[in-house]
Amino acid sequence: MHDDSMMSASLVKSIRYLLFFTLLVVVLYYARPFLIPLSFGALFSMLLLPLSDRLEQYLGKAFSILVCILLLIFIALGIFALIGWQISDIASDASRMQTQVMRMVARAQQQISAVIGISPEEQRELLQNQQEGSSAGGTQLTSVFGALMSVAANSLLVLVYIFLFLYTRKRLKIFLLKLTPERHREEATRTIGECRKVAQHYLSGLSMMIVCLWILYGIGFTIAGVKNALFFAILCGLLEIIPFIGNLTGTLITSLMALSQGGGVTILVGVLITYAIVQLFQSYVLEPLVVGSKVNINPLFTIVILIAGELLWGIAGMVLAIPLLGIFKIICDHVEPLKPYGYLMGDDGKRNESSGSERRKHFFRRKSDQ
Repeated sequence: MHDDSMMSASLVKSIRYLLFFTLLVVVLYYARPFLIPLSFGALFSMLLLPLSDRLEQYLGKAFSILVCILLLIFIALGIFALIGWQISDIASDASRMQTQVMRMVARAQQQISAVIGISPEEQRELLQNQQEGSSAGGTQLTSVFGALMSVAANSLLVLVYIFLFLYTRKRLKIFLLKLTPERHREEATRTIGECRKVAQHYLSGLSMMIVCLWILYGIGFTIAGVKNALFFAILCGLLEIIPFIGNLTGTLITSLMALSQGGGVTILVGVLITYAIVQLFQSYVLEPLVVGSKVNINPLFTIVILIAGELLWGIAGMVLAIPLLGIFKIICDHVEPLKPYGYLMGDDGKRNESSGSERRKHFFRRKSDQ
């Protein structure tokens, strides 16, 4: 009888967890128009918080926040202007690229006809049918304009959230502490501070690493002979925001564009060699030195959260997945019932790597003291 009651209690507990997880997924999916700008606003406000605190000593609270937001806008506009300048150069060479692409497509059709047995005419008919089916769903120009308007509105909303988060940060912190029992408030304060530091170090380190990648990819692509090497360097660097997938996507786009611009096998090999060298340098130098081990999530949960983020929130979910999971792991590490989940998501390798670097620092300090 006692065993039956224990089994029923365990079953009820499992059902509650399942219902909570299902409800969480439903809320995250249907509330994404509200949650995505809010999450970006919260992360960027954590990134700008140290600068805002310094400027507040001289300019006042509201004006220092406005200066931080204007700085963020100028950086974003500078990147977009640089990309637009490079795109205009690529567009000026569009006719020759189109001719090269048509030649590549003709060769591919001949290869498919020789291997599979489908003639080039039948292949063109299949492509035309697919294009007609895709264009029947609505006007592409209208959808593109709607997407641009949505991005502009969400960007403005993110800026508003950044201002409000920074302006009310003390009230928000006190609110969270008031929700916590008095005996746990010291631990809650430490948890809030660590969550803020994780977001700050991850975003600032990622920004520095992207700038370094721009330089490395730019040098490598220029040596390889890629036209508009600066544009593809910026593209590959920005795509590093999405781990594992971004760097492969950027290299694939660069390789295809280099071939469409008339580049041969030599340029393709140069792009692949550049990718390999940059990835080695990034893995063994940039990530430990610049990003560090602040977000120590193991590869399994990194891939799982990227896929889940894309399914729930699209590309924005893939960008937000890692920092949000890092913050959630910090919470799990400080809440007793959630500590097993924090351990499950963690990565001992990064922790050992960071402890090894600390040991090296102490070793050199002892040598200098002697």
